[in-house]
Amino acid sequence: MKKLILPVFLTFFMSQSLTAPAAGGLMEEARSMFKPIPQKVSRIRGKPITQEKVRLGKALYFDPRLSASDLISCNTCHNVGMGGVDFQETSIGHRWQKGPRNAPTVFNSIFNIAQFWDGRAKDLKQQAQGPMQASVEMNNTPQNVVKTIKSMPGYIALFKKAFPGEANPVTFENAAEAIEAFEATLITPGSPFDEYLKGNSKALTASQKEGLKLFMDKGCGRCHGGINMGGAGYYPFGLVQSPPSEIMAGDAGRYKITRSKADQYVFKAPSLRNIALTPPYFHSGKVWDLKEAIMIMGSAQLGISLTSAQVDRIDDFLHATTGVQPKVEYPVLPAPTHETPQPKLD
Repeated sequence: MKKLILPVFLTFFMSQSLTAPAAGGLMEEARSMFKPIPQKVSRIRGKPITQEKVRLGKALYFDPRLSASDLISCNTCHNVGMGGVDFQETSIGHRWQKGPRNAPTVFNSIFNIAQFWDGRAKDLKQQAQGPMQASVEMNNTPQNVVKTIKSMPGYIALFKKAFPGEANPVTFENAAEAIEAFEATLITPGSPFDEYLKGNSKALTASQKEGLKLFMDKGCGRCHGGINMGGAGYYPFGLVQSPPSEIMAGDAGRYKITRSKADQYVFKAPSLRNIALTPPYFHSGKVWDLKEAIMIMGSAQLGISLTSAQVDRIDDFLHATTGVQPKVEYPVLPAPTHETPQPKLD
């Protein structure tokens, strides 16, 4: 990978990131940069999230019959029992194919500016449609997904309740919207860091507070701030120093979508919420140790060599972002009929 040359932006970024934080207490500084995860999300694009839509979306999320093989569900790559990820470098899909990028967590993804590492999906509804159709993932078609759903009376009843008043509620678009509604419930409030932001000064240990101060002082929060500690903007990976080539894995980032030279090696900053639960790291999934990831970010993005003690403190702080994990009861899925398409494994 060629080293990125962005002199004006780089000068601004470095001057900002290495400047001492504004006057005031640590908690006030943190509150100016971060926001706690709320207890729930009640609306998407101005529309209320109904229980009926969430119930349908939950069933679809766990149903492997949305894939051509009847083996892969949304939960396969975004396991709600494992921090919303799959503990793989890159996900395994149809016919044991390996996907090109590490699966980002589904937890708190409702707060992202867009979805996927390159932001090619504007929201979770659009994102939900992608994997079902990708040949390397679920390898299905919208037509066959709808055919499968319509073959089961149980699903037809759920769609009618979730989308009342629609003459033809069972559509690919509505299926994606329901999955989005369920995913909006997969949030993790109540982390020690959230409690600290709400005013509990004892929620963080002394080491974690030192890590928080380092995180802000060194400029980490410039890309990993806000409610989701990331997910709100796009940044070049290797701003100051190119990461090892095996970590980049030949991935040009958003350039594949925009074809703009300015977007070469640019990725959406991932959320650092629950980061201790979601190894491996980076778009390639090549780094399994969080401390190693912190070291790489220091050199690649900030042009600094963090000491082992500084890495330990930042690591302690990031562990404090682990929130209360959503408890999801596995749904009983609608029964198939003789009209339900059979698995296609080829």
